[in-house]
Amino acid sequence: MMDIRDATEADFDAITAIYAWNVMNGTGTFALEPPSRDDMLASFHSLQAMRLPYLIATEGDTILGYAYAAPFRTRPAYRYGVEDSIYLAPQAVGRGVGKALLQRLIEMCTARGLYSMIAVIGDSANAASIGVHRSCGFTQTGTLPNAGFKFGRWLDVVFMTRELRMLDAVPEGGGWAD
Repeated sequence: MMDIRDATEADFDAITAIYAWNVMNGTGTFALEPPSRDDMLASFHSLQAMRLPYLIATEGDTILGYAYAAPFRTRPAYRYGVEDSIYLAPQAVGRGVGKALLQRLIEMCTARGLYSMIAVIGDSANAASIGVHRSCGFTQTGTLPNAGFKFGRWLDVVFMTRELRMLDAVPEGGGWAD
């Protein structure tokens, strides 16, 4: 049975390996070289300081994938929105793990008082990620054609957005910056 919980430092050998596999084999990230475990942990700690969710999906002792919310951009006007990221182990693809992680991420970001979530999807041919986001209420809002070059070909970036709550004229709180 799959469980979703907050990530801890102890999970980062598996998280780093999952991301490395995605860097070396997929177009969902435009990274060309996998980061170190220390680099991954530094990012994790930065997101924890902003009280943003960083989740893992497990089945027994096996980590199937992870997801997190991060600032879409760091300028203060963007502080009410986040960008989601989801990465799965190869054996978890097509099993509903990505959707379960995204649904929990949406719940947590909504409870955190954020207003919008943005998906920045590498490769317009990434039908699985586009479909998961669409099934969770995201709308495609744009495409940047030929934005990156990986594996010997040009890749688009697809933008999808989802409002998390009604937009107030004056938002409550300071978003991820508070």
